Amino acid sequence: MSKLVAARGRSIVAGLALSVAAVGLSACGSDDDKYVEQPVEQLYNRGLDELGSQEYKKAAKDFEEVDRQHPYSVWATKAQIMAAFAYYQSNKYDEAIIALDRFIQLHPGHRDLPYAYYLKALCFYEQISDVGRDQRVTQQALDALAEVVKRFPESPYARDARLKVELCIDHLAGKEMAVGRYYQTNQQYVGAINRYRVVIERYQTTTHVPEALHRLVESYLSLGVKSEAQEAAAVLGYNFPGSEWYQDSYFLMTGEGTRPPDEKRGWFSSIF
Repeated sequence: MSKLVAARGRSIVAGLALSVAAVGLSACGSDDDKYVEQPVEQLYNRGLDELGSQEYKKAAKDFEEVDRQHPYSVWATKAQIMAAFAYYQSNKYDEAIIALDRFIQLHPGHRDLPYAYYLKALCFYEQISDVGRDQRVTQQALDALAEVVKRFPESPYARDARLKVELCIDHLAGKEMAVGRYYQTNQQYVGAINRYRVVIERYQTTTHVPEALHRLVESYLSLGVKSEAQEAAAVLGYNFPGSEWYQDSYFLMTGEGTRPPDEKRGWFSSIF
């Protein structure tokens, strides 16, 4: 769990607990049926107690009851964001996202709006799977994190969101590489080339670009298109002269196992 989320969650809990105490609300529990209308302070404080004891599912239900039974109470708005936080803590990401979308729609000017957007982004981010699986949720995480950065660039969540944006982009590039390698292994070189070019053109700031360029060299040579292989190798040599992938491409193009020259350009131009 993000430290920012935990810190903000504790801040909300502490602040609201103090507020409840300030207006003289009691923190008593109840064994009454949850569908029987109960005092707002009883429901809310029970939710806070359950958060403190890490009974997140119960806490979420009690906060939802605050909103359902007392929709016009001052605590209803606070309970909405607290229910989302409790669902997030229990890894009920779909329920958390639904609660956060509702909060965002109903309270576009609330002071906790940046936190709501950030928490929603984390709900997607923490569901990202390995590159062997579908990456739809990675794209959703990327879009949600980018929205945090765009809407709230000065918020405490923007820096972490920016870092996670870069990680999402790198992960999407990794997926393209995995598919490209699969095609290449099965001698489907055109499909492989298309995937590698996506990495180079769309994800050019990621760590996968040097390998993608080298795999292009391999694939073009396998198809007998030496001019395209030479072009990919030249780009690799110019941009990543110290890369192991550069040395591998140099060997493929020249048949020499020695370290390629240090100059950044021109060493492929005399091959053909």
